[in-house]
Amino acid sequence: MGGLVGHLWGLLLLLFLLGAHAEKMLAQFSFVQRGLGPERGPGEDAYDIDREEKFHVDQERREVVRRLPEFEHFGGFPVAASLAGMAVLRSNLDILMRRSNNTPAQNVPPKVTLYPKNSAVLGEPNLLICLADGFFPAAINLTWVKNGEVVKPADETDFFPNTDNSFRRFSYLAFIPNAEDIYYCRVEHWGLAQPLTKEWNADSAEPLPETKANVVCGLGLVVCITGIIVGIVFIMKIRRLNAANVRRRPM
Repeated sequence: MGGLVGHLWGLLLLLFLLGAHAEKMLAQFSFVQRGLGPERGPGEDAYDIDREEKFHVDQERREVVRRLPEFEHFGGFPVAASLAGMAVLRSNLDILMRRSNNTPAQNVPPKVTLYPKNSAVLGEPNLLICLADGFFPAAINLTWVKNGEVVKPADETDFFPNTDNSFRRFSYLAFIPNAEDIYYCRVEHWGLAQPLTKEWNADSAEPLPETKANVVCGLGLVVCITGIIVGIVFIMKIRRLNAANVRRRPM
């Protein structure tokens, strides 16, 4: 996978910057990794806003790649600084590998979810999403199969970081649902003894992806906490009004 042989070593750097009003979070995400051979190994330097990639620096072409077209008109980014930072990470990785006597990193298998972007309606164009989450290292193959034949995805993201230093990756397949077609997302990773395959057809239930489930739970928690805070403030105001009324009563 990716031309690398054996276990990977990796070095990950995460920098989080809060906006002025804490409404958005900008995160710089950089990592390098390599095997025990002479290969240089892959690396990535990306900038996310609220866990959605804004842009990354293509290490081979030495240019900034915007994730979405609407970001193209934003200001430039110092590519030279990014490349220099990645060179430092690679140097540090080599030092850590030597100090650890080349002890390999542990492979952690992915959790895979396959679901349509919108509720599936027969004959209506849609998008199938294959999410591989919680894996390490960042070396994985996501392959789409339709009715037994490999098909090309519409798009595939770079690696996104999780807070536990694992990774997630999305692959997208444009399709038109019908009653006969069967789709598979086949996932290969060093943490799996054999490829993991997820199936989708017109009769499949639509699971709530873990990322969306976390958002729903998070929103519920925010609403609950907000309600508690409002209640406490309301009670305090009532107590202050009652105390003021007591002081105003004639003796």
